Amino acid sequence: MPSETLAHAQTVATELLTDIEQLRIELREIEVLIRQTTSEIERQTQKQNEMSARLRQVEANFDSYTREDVRQTYASERDAQLKLLLMRSQLEQFQGKHRQLDNYIQQMRRLHDLTARMAETMSVEQGESSPGHTVSDHDAVIQTIEAQEAERQRLAQQMHDGPAQSLTNLILQAEIVERLFDAEPARARTELGQLKTSANVTFQRVRDFIFALRPMMLDDLGLLPTIRRYTQQFETVNKLPVTLNLNGDRTLAPYIEVTIFRAIQELLTNVAKHAHASRVQVTLDLNAEPITLIVEDDGSGFDAASVLARARERGSTGLVTLEKRIEMLGGAINYQSATGRGTRVRVVIPSN
Repeated sequence: MPSETLAHAQTVATELLTDIEQLRIELREIEVLIRQTTSEIERQTQKQNEMSARLRQVEANFDSYTREDVRQTYASERDAQLKLLLMRSQLEQFQGKHRQLDNYIQQMRRLHDLTARMAETMSVEQGESSPGHTVSDHDAVIQTIEAQEAERQRLAQQMHDGPAQSLTNLILQAEIVERLFDAEPARARTELGQLKTSANVTFQRVRDFIFALRPMMLDDLGLLPTIRRYTQQFETVNKLPVTLNLNGDRTLAPYIEVTIFRAIQELLTNVAKHAHASRVQVTLDLNAEPITLIVEDDGSGFDAASVLARARERGSTGLVTLEKRIEMLGGAINYQSATGRGTRVRVVIPSN
């Protein structure tokens, strides 16, 4: 068989390994959500049982309670039931998604094994001395591992600086409330109110962090709604207007959709951190072949050649990770920027 076919089969096998690893990361994330939701359901079940017992007590001694007490008891019991019902529904959704994703991983694994066997057979037929990975395949695997480790390091730092720090502050506030409860109940109530506010803020930060890791909307609603949601959130957080131009709405392979979303996410993050821009525009053409993404801003710009060269030497920045990921898919990323003239980044990715 022609060498081009062998190279293509080896490339496909390598890409499948990358996709399988990404899916496994997503599966572990869902498993964490399942455990967290299950624990919360247990706590909520206990709370609902307490509310039910309280309601039975009120009903048994109806004349001993004010009308407001009765109303609040019924409302609390109803709210506890509703929250428990919603949480159980959410758990079922997580479990269903876990089963689907696990089945998909198994299918991808079988496809990888079949492709790898085909590549090995073709390699033997062509008389290669050592069937298996070529040098280019080996380099691609190394790049994948390095990119994944760089991304994990970045996420670990974000977790430490964000949700982990917020949770530490919550623990300290809770300890303050505990110490004040008997000695200064009025102050304890004030601190408790602040603790509740902090918990709500932390909860939102954790939700945002999970969304940044892997927005479930990408699986449930598709690429375009997820991009719209993310850019709206970006505008709100960074007070930076985003003009969004989307052309086309076709179904793409999951790994392509993830790459497009990650590209938008990384490029917008860099605009917010470094560009000092007053506006940014995102243009995505899904009908083009290859798919074309353009992110441009009116910011301060930078010396693209020297900055990217230093980033590639370090090998651990988000832009380098993105560049490697796009190149592995046969795409390319190009920067047009100069100091004081804004930045225009063009990404092209083959759709198949």
